[in-house]
Amino acid sequence: MMESLLIANRGEIARRIICTAKILGIRTIAVYSEADAGLPFVREADEAIALGPPPARESYLSEARILEAAQKSGAAAIHPGYGFLSENADFAEAVEKAGMIWVGAPPAAIRAMGLKDAAKQLMQAAGVPVTPGYLGPDQSEARLTTEADAIGYPVLIKAVAGGGGKGMRRIDRPQDFAEGLASCRREAAAAFGDDRVLIERYIANPRHIEVQVFADKLGNCVHLFERDCSLQRRHQKVIEEAPAPGLDAATRAAICDAAVKAARAVNYVGAGTIEFIADASSGLSPDRIWFMEMNTRLQVEHPVTEAISGEDLVLWQLKVASGEPLPKGQGEITMNGWAFEARLYAENPAAGYLPSTGRLDHLKLPTSVRVDSGVVEGDEITAFYDPMIAKIIAHGPNREAALSKLAAACAEIEVWPVKSNAGLLARIANDPDFRAARIDTGFLERHGESLVASEPDETVIEKAATALSKAAHGDPWSALTGFRIAGPSDSRVRLRIDGHLHWGRARAGLEAKTIETDETTVLFDAGHAWSIGLPHAGEVEANHGVGDGAILSPMPGLVISVEVTEGDRVAKGDRLLTVEAMKMEHSLRAPFDGIVGKLQVSPGVRVSENQLVVTVMKGEE
Repeated sequence: MMESLLIANRGEIARRIICTAKILGIRTIAVYSEADAGLPFVREADEAIALGPPPARESYLSEARILEAAQKSGAAAIHPGYGFLSENADFAEAVEKAGMIWVGAPPAAIRAMGLKDAAKQLMQAAGVPVTPGYLGPDQSEARLTTEADAIGYPVLIKAVAGGGGKGMRRIDRPQDFAEGLASCRREAAAAFGDDRVLIERYIANPRHIEVQVFADKLGNCVHLFERDCSLQRRHQKVIEEAPAPGLDAATRAAICDAAVKAARAVNYVGAGTIEFIADASSGLSPDRIWFMEMNTRLQVEHPVTEAISGEDLVLWQLKVASGEPLPKGQGEITMNGWAFEARLYAENPAAGYLPSTGRLDHLKLPTSVRVDSGVVEGDEITAFYDPMIAKIIAHGPNREAALSKLAAACAEIEVWPVKSNAGLLARIANDPDFRAARIDTGFLERHGESLVASEPDETVIEKAATALSKAAHGDPWSALTGFRIAGPSDSRVRLRIDGHLHWGRARAGLEAKTIETDETTVLFDAGHAWSIGLPHAGEVEANHGVGDGAILSPMPGLVISVEVTEGDRVAKGDRLLTVEAMKMEHSLRAPFDGIVGKLQVSPGVRVSENQLVVTVMKGEE
């Protein structure tokens, strides 16, 4: 077994690796950017080395700086975690050339599976079924347009070197293809340094099912069953579960055998995931499940596999990298119960899932289930990296029991002032369709309005009234009520919740969990956080909207393109400019037909949240 391990990653996965390494008696070395200097993983490692400034390319993506840190610390091995350099074959080779152990897939396997078009051709040759589409080398817009027309709309454009939903677009109409292609190429070039794409048939009722595989250097290869990752938003996974609901024994055997076959085809070593897309329109069957791609690393959602198998996948990685055989053979690996993982993100679902940054002044995570988190209360969520706060993992004897535990755990979460999706996660876990496993990758798109709480419901208003009443007088039945000369008193009170005025009644015995901050009282309810207070004297509800034509940046980010100039005539929905935040593009569009007024920004300019970027004037103005 290796004596020391440098972890070329950050946050929760770095903490996860440190935890298992300590059990094995391995000395751990963390590397960190200036933005992460105060995070827990830096303190928990046996040694920590600064890499450089916050931008990933100057820190976690700097191969030279990481190798220098490894040599300086005397590390015997490097674990890349996931993301960043975990699927970089050149970096893997550099680690091995420097005489260190690479805790990951062989460089040749990374290359073979790293490009989606080549990987699919390889899988076809190995007898693994693949999704119909265009994988050819001709990347001209004309050829890609022709192929999309031949496949038939809707189609999916995917970056050849892509992952995590970056460089991926669903295109529903031929007239939108050129714009979608250009956006995919820009995003792919920025994220992967490769703007090539492939085109696939878009599956109308798709399920995303993946199989965890593991192989050692002695030729042994096994699977640890499947996971269902169908609940996604913009191709980013939100909730994962294992096993996949509705998968019978025969179909499970077929998909898992295909996954092992795929791993063997590239002489795989270590932890890997074979991803499949399934047409779930008529139930799951082997003839409607196709290979999509392989992730040659540990997955974010590996805890659900650990929960149902009872195995420590990081321990398996470290043993295999050290040259040891797999801890268990296929016949010894069993499946026990059901598990879910929910990704708690710093984002605002009510504002179109925009990223949220800032200091976690208040953070309460559940204690009844497993929680993998990279931050603690007082830490900062920055715009430089993935906005994940934590992973909430619930395990139970069956799907219903595990899902009930997940729902209760997500409802306990308290985050302030950073916005989070905790309330959304709790609502998903309680949704009747989700509980009945009526799911596919379009679930959130279809259910979005009912799952995203943009306005407080009556329960929240009652709790706010009760909390404010108790704070003022300690008696919810006498405080803040209105006295009238003629007629009975009015028990309603006027409240401000998230900046909007509401009428509400206090109710005796109603529990309301609140905290006091310097600026406001915060009410927590079922994962949501509401800023509550009493109106100021003479305060009147203001009507805000897009009618004034002021276009504000919805989040901090970088302006990567401006599509208009001052004086241009635009139609409602026309793209005005594009802002990039956390490696994803967000287009700002005209709210109505009009004329472009003052442009406040240009490409390359960084903007802050709610910064005015451009105005659009109605024609008569």
